[in-house]
Amino acid sequence: MSKAPHEADSHDLIRVHGARVNNLKDVTVELPKRRLTVFTGVSGSGKSSLVFGTIAAESQRLINETYSAFVQGFMPTLARPDVDVLDGLTTAIIVDQERMGSDPRSTVGTATDANAMLRILFSRLGKPHIGSPQAFSFNVASISGAGAVTLEKGGRTTKERRSFNILGGMCPRCEGRGAVNDMDLTQLYDETKSLNEGAITIPGYSMEGWHGRIFRGSGFFDPDKPIKKFTKRQLDDLLYKEPTKIKVEGINLTYSGLVPSIQRSMLSKDVESMQPHVRAFVERAVTFTTCPECDGTRLGPEARSSKIGKVNIADACAMQISDLAEWVRGLKAPSVAPLLEALGHTLDSFVEIGLGYLSLDRPSGTLSGGEAQRTKMIRHLGSSLTDVTYVFDEPTIGLHPHDIQRMNELLLQLRNKGNTVLVVEHKPEAIAIADHVVDLGPKAGSEGGEVVFEGTVEGLRASDTITGRHLDDRAALKDEVRKSEGALEVRGADTHNLRDVDVDIPLGVLVVLTGVAGSGKSSLIRGSVEGAEGVVSIDQAAIRGSRRSNPATYTGLLEPIRKAFAKENGVKPALFSANSEGACPNCNGAGVIYSDLGMMAGVATPCEVCEGKRFQAEVLDYKFGGKDISEVLAMSVATAEEFFGDGTAKLPAAHKILQRLADVGLGYLRLGQPLTTLSGGERQRIKLATQMGAAGDVYVLDEPTTGLHLADVEQLLGLLDRLVDAGKSVIVIEHHQAVMAHADWIIDLGPGAGHDGGTVVFEGTPAELVESRATLTGEHLAAYVGA
Repeated sequence: MSKAPHEADSHDLIRVHGARVNNLKDVTVELPKRRLTVFTGVSGSGKSSLVFGTIAAESQRLINETYSAFVQGFMPTLARPDVDVLDGLTTAIIVDQERMGSDPRSTVGTATDANAMLRILFSRLGKPHIGSPQAFSFNVASISGAGAVTLEKGGRTTKERRSFNILGGMCPRCEGRGAVNDMDLTQLYDETKSLNEGAITIPGYSMEGWHGRIFRGSGFFDPDKPIKKFTKRQLDDLLYKEPTKIKVEGINLTYSGLVPSIQRSMLSKDVESMQPHVRAFVERAVTFTTCPECDGTRLGPEARSSKIGKVNIADACAMQISDLAEWVRGLKAPSVAPLLEALGHTLDSFVEIGLGYLSLDRPSGTLSGGEAQRTKMIRHLGSSLTDVTYVFDEPTIGLHPHDIQRMNELLLQLRNKGNTVLVVEHKPEAIAIADHVVDLGPKAGSEGGEVVFEGTVEGLRASDTITGRHLDDRAALKDEVRKSEGALEVRGADTHNLRDVDVDIPLGVLVVLTGVAGSGKSSLIRGSVEGAEGVVSIDQAAIRGSRRSNPATYTGLLEPIRKAFAKENGVKPALFSANSEGACPNCNGAGVIYSDLGMMAGVATPCEVCEGKRFQAEVLDYKFGGKDISEVLAMSVATAEEFFGDGTAKLPAAHKILQRLADVGLGYLRLGQPLTTLSGGERQRIKLATQMGAAGDVYVLDEPTTGLHLADVEQLLGLLDRLVDAGKSVIVIEHHQAVMAHADWIIDLGPGAGHDGGTVVFEGTPAELVESRATLTGEHLAAYVGA
């Protein structure tokens, strides 16, 4: 007689009932635990809202609630997702696509704890012994000091002399950055003018604002005298004076020379995150060169002098990780055996996940989206936790078809240990391994947010959903390819792992750069193509935007619309901005009122005064083409394109931007929808549409298919074709076989990754690559097109 199952074993489902986060329309799903579930659907159909915004968010919130109110006060407060029932949740570990911080001090080693373990290793085994682990850290400066300290002892005050000494590993010259900057002083000022005539050419340093008051009132020089007539002392004060307290018109202010000011305000930030005009100034005025004292290792002389065998910590961090793992395995030291085991395991995880070609000193800001995501996975591989929910956002992004197989095995390994694995994915090779599939749709944005299919992969194939129809799509090779009109010559490229590469990149055609992850594709583009005259580069960096920014503000579309409203009604443009004078005074133009409840989740309620429209009532009386500004922002891109296309509201400047948004397949987006509610694929395409307006002859796109559904990829190919037909040259770094098959010319790098790559293994047409099958890419492309 079979025994009834224990009640504790009956909780085998994660149940979601009535989810309404973002565009979800009362979604109800039941997901099997300890299985691999893949979520599919076009970009913007609601996959991330269901997986990340509902299931993972609630799991994290419930975990945070187990801590005391005191601890919760220090944690980010999370609101409960808008859902009726969420049952059977387990601890969620999220591995998302967010790029790793591009802080100039962050490296692969510091981001994964490998550096922390190496520092302890060298502090124990390094000869000569120089000090604690912080003596090997390039983020800790050496400081020493001495002086008298006052102590209260037994009711009496005594003075004692104390001295202290902290030895850090930071190189004193470059402050642990590995690079020093030289400024071109001619870019900071025009020496023929005086300060009052606007001699200073640094963005934001106008004489009308605070800077003007400080320079005029400092008394260090005459603001009416041309800079070339300054004495040596005056010029030194203008450029290099350290922060000094001064009094101007009775107000205490701090005066600082131009060079220290720029270093503090601009050079301490990541160049990528600056506003375009500031970034252009920094690139023009500042040259970064390898630090001559530490030779780019970031470490001081003491840290480099301590060695294990013949290797110092800088050498260890510069090794390819697969070689470093070998070196660590060769160390025999019983006193640090547990440390060697943990470090070896971390380094082996890098190799296992296909990142063995990186080195620990690689800045984390230079990693591609796929590399950053896999670096985050390192922590979870080999973890002894079971019955955990792992949530992955497109784990195959940035992976060559050859590497996808490896990633699939890792996902199955996590599942087989008894974990629930939830994956948001577009690639058919990754969807194929699912135990359970949830397909969302039918379309994107307001036309999506419903479950259109739930079941097995076979069932999905047979279903009549967009994903089902496109699952077995295979792009065919083109019958004829375009002929190039000249070439971009690259000679002796040696960035990162490239080995003196000479290659001619054809112009006037669609060129696809391919090769396994780590073969040197991005290095070739970053080192030799970007920055050239007329090159517009569209990389994978995420677009930044607060809940106040939306597609209209991000793309610059709001500018011509505001001006048109202002001209029509004879008022000023600032009235038509919810971030400026037109904002509803009650909610400051946010449309909602936020109540901060301490360690409880804050509550957002629609503003009662403007009813969520964000504008003052009188602003809404002004019309353009019969619509007020809030009605325009509520339009979808497709509707707005028609509205501004002809008739009384004809506005060519706005129409052009809307056309580009429609071209990249975002016709369904509302102009005023906050950027924070967009999916990864939608953000990628907004960026594409914005940058396509930039003046340039050569467009470089880094994996534009990221976050795109199979059906959206077709639209992207059409867009690339239109760009080439309009006389542009398009270079795409891509792993998607549909894009490769569509290319006019393929340049394949390899044969392997890291020091096994860095050479051009094939250049020619896709048909020649398929025929020769000479490379890994060739074999996979041939299998894909069924040759």
